Amino acid sequence: MSSYDRIFDRLGLRDWCDAEASDAPMSMAQLLAKSSGGEEGDTLPFPSLDTLHEACDAIPQTRDITLSVEQGFLAIKDSLKFVFDPLTQPLSWMLEAALWAFTATPWWVLIPLLVWVAWVATRKVGITVFVAAVFVFFGLIDHLDVALQTLSIIFVCTGLSVLLGVPVGILMSRSDRMQKVMLPILDMLQTLPSFVYLIPLIFLFSVTEPKLYGIAIILYAIVPVIRLTDLGIRLVDKDVIEAASAFGMTDRQKLFGVQLPLALPNIMAGVNQTIMMSLAMVVIASLVSAPGLGVLVLRGIRNLELGVGLVAGFGIVLLAVMLDRCSKAALQRIDPTHETD
Repeated sequence: MSSYDRIFDRLGLRDWCDAEASDAPMSMAQLLAKSSGGEEGDTLPFPSLDTLHEACDAIPQTRDITLSVEQGFLAIKDSLKFVFDPLTQPLSWMLEAALWAFTATPWWVLIPLLVWVAWVATRKVGITVFVAAVFVFFGLIDHLDVALQTLSIIFVCTGLSVLLGVPVGILMSRSDRMQKVMLPILDMLQTLPSFVYLIPLIFLFSVTEPKLYGIAIILYAIVPVIRLTDLGIRLVDKDVIEAASAFGMTDRQKLFGVQLPLALPNIMAGVNQTIMMSLAMVVIASLVSAPGLGVLVLRGIRNLELGVGLVAGFGIVLLAVMLDRCSKAALQRIDPTHETD
């Protein structure tokens, strides 16, 4: 500590430092240092903000930085809510409608319908039988309603992720500048811890609004479909594009008639990853009132109910395997050269 005091003294900044002295309460680090005797021998601590603040009151503390970030967000919260509240309200309606449709429809209508959809998408008897067995299992353990709630959220959020992500990926593939702008954003969305998505949304929207967890799921899951759409279109053979141009095709015709069909395997792979990431985020979103199997997992953690948590976790695994196999089988139908595990 004294070393940094001498540095500021030699630089002639002591008057500036002392002019900013305040009566703010000491931080936890200061209290610990004071209780332990203050000095730590000859050890020179890292010049962090809190360390430098002890030598110069004009330098802000770490808590001042975090407080300024919080106050900055709260200052623009009302403006953000005024803009995003009406724009995202349809998401709440879609999630509520999907939850109602999946829970209000009789099981003897909904389950055969879902099994039929699996058959149409995959055309594989084994996968179709597995899907039927999964739903029967959920029914036998009385988890069918919560499993269908989770499935309805995944359908809505995955569908919106594809509808929003594919056009963005197309724009990235057609513009290098757009790609340079979007890549840092996608990197941030992909590396940001999933719990952090919920923090600003809790301040913007009510916990009872479905769009709170819907936005978090979409932001978390949309990255793969954007990246793989961009990659798939960029990987289309240049000779094929030149041949299409030689036949007089417009850019629109080349996009929908050549590039997107050839990039479809990559796009479907992105859809598969988006489904998996949506399922992962649905469990975390149970912290902010998202219904489904995640609620049972959270109950098992909070109440230390081992059986409840493990059974719900196994149900999530079954849903993940079911969706993964169905999406990969659909991809194999589009691209017979694609190998499924």
